[in-house]
Amino acid sequence: MPAQVDARGDGPVSRPPPPSRVPSYMQFAPRHAIESFENLVALANHQERLKGARKIIWRDRGEPAVELEDLWECLEHAARGGMRAGTVAFMLRAGLNVILATLRFGKEPKETRYALIRHAIFGKDSFRFAAMLVHPKRLPILVPQPSEPPPSPFDESDDESEPTTPDPITLSQKRVRFSLSAHAQEVWVRKRTHRWHAALAGALAGSLAVMFEKRSRRIAIAQQLFVRGLQGSYNAFTSKSGFHIPHGEALLFCICCTQIVHALFCRPDTLARSYEIWLSNASGASRQAIKMVRDMNSNGTFNVQDIDKILQRSDVIPANRTALLTARTLASGDPPDFGLYPPCNAIHPWVESCLSVPIPRLMTVFKWAFPIYGALHFLPMLLFKRNAFLSRPIHMLGKAGFGTIRSSAFLAAFVASFQSWVCLKHYIYEVLSSQKTFRLPKSIINFFISKYSYALGGFLGALSLFIEERRRRGELAMYALPKALESAWLTARGKGWVFRTGSAGEALCIYQNDPQHLSGLVRRILYQFIGPN
Repeated sequence: MPAQVDARGDGPVSRPPPPSRVPSYMQFAPRHAIESFENLVALANHQERLKGARKIIWRDRGEPAVELEDLWECLEHAARGGMRAGTVAFMLRAGLNVILATLRFGKEPKETRYALIRHAIFGKDSFRFAAMLVHPKRLPILVPQPSEPPPSPFDESDDESEPTTPDPITLSQKRVRFSLSAHAQEVWVRKRTHRWHAALAGALAGSLAVMFEKRSRRIAIAQQLFVRGLQGSYNAFTSKSGFHIPHGEALLFCICCTQIVHALFCRPDTLARSYEIWLSNASGASRQAIKMVRDMNSNGTFNVQDIDKILQRSDVIPANRTALLTARTLASGDPPDFGLYPPCNAIHPWVESCLSVPIPRLMTVFKWAFPIYGALHFLPMLLFKRNAFLSRPIHMLGKAGFGTIRSSAFLAAFVASFQSWVCLKHYIYEVLSSQKTFRLPKSIINFFISKYSYALGGFLGALSLFIEERRRRGELAMYALPKALESAWLTARGKGWVFRTGSAGEALCIYQNDPQHLSGLVRRILYQFIGPN
């Protein structure tokens, strides 16, 4: 067919393109595209299952509080939470037992190692700890709520000109360390209940839960819950009233150490046996020297057999051996002469001069405490700050290492300063007693050789707490407070000043109503086992 030309004969005529239309039949994607989509769906489902399984072990931050409508939902929620808390507690206790058991492999024969691991996992301690945390922790929900709950900002208001604002939480001189989602949940959604609801629930749950533990551990658990409740109550009071004691945690720690050191050298029966042994080992002095100090404080005498045991040490230098033999001869005479205070040669028989004691003692205690505080700094980082550790491992390891050095230096400085004070107070007594022109009252001079002078040394040594990081000072004070309270209570009870009593249940009341006033470590632990409230 010949091509059409225009009238002028310039060339062929250009036609417009045909109109495009959508085909009426169905179009199918290629097979590889369908398979990719199915793989994405399967991957998403797998991620959801992993996320759900991980929530069974570890709660995400900012988890919303659960709203329960009836009694059945309350019981179901309590049962689920109790089983989860018991499972997590069992795994934590079993894991700790396995770690401790593996450290004993070098001392155990090979045929008993399997039985040791089996007992570490399925022993009574794991089940006791799990049963202790499976308690009725949802008891406040069973109590009727206030008749007029506070208004919620999500409710519609008739007056649009004045929007509803939440009740402000006064936090003077304390910054809330919540995430954004957790802080929003705390301010806008958390239900406010009567304080006695949580106090009653905590008292009942705590008294029932602690019965599952061994009798030897019940007192320590109750003490920690009690002082954590006191800490939260004090922080809540200071936030509302504006009352604040500068360096209050350091002052509290010094007061606690005053009582603990006094008990160590005067009333060791008021301290737990394990804690008394730990303090004696940390001091670096021999058991015989500590026993001589206790005997001198109680009745002004000491057992000459303690000097004999010190003389059997291989590190006793000749000058100290001569001084100890002289003290033994005087103590065995008729009448015996025990002196006014234990000789310094018995406390540090490896060196003659008291001035040569602090620096070696500082280094010895630092090496001894370094692995202990290393575990206390690294394990919480791995448990509670996993994401930060995985994203910035070098920074987190350096931070934990520096914290370990500070904590070890704190304990080493405490022991070295107290050791220096023991020798210094004897020197001060000798100097003041020999003064002829300016003489102080006899009671002041005798104080430096009295049993109360050791308590003053505990106060002065506790000032080394300022070496520690500021946020750690409160934790150390909370650790020493129950020990000091128990010792002071037993001492007063032995004198007939107080009667026998006890209480618990304040910590859960603070967690229910004012969780921001608890320390970060305690709040994270309660959040993992109890959840948001």
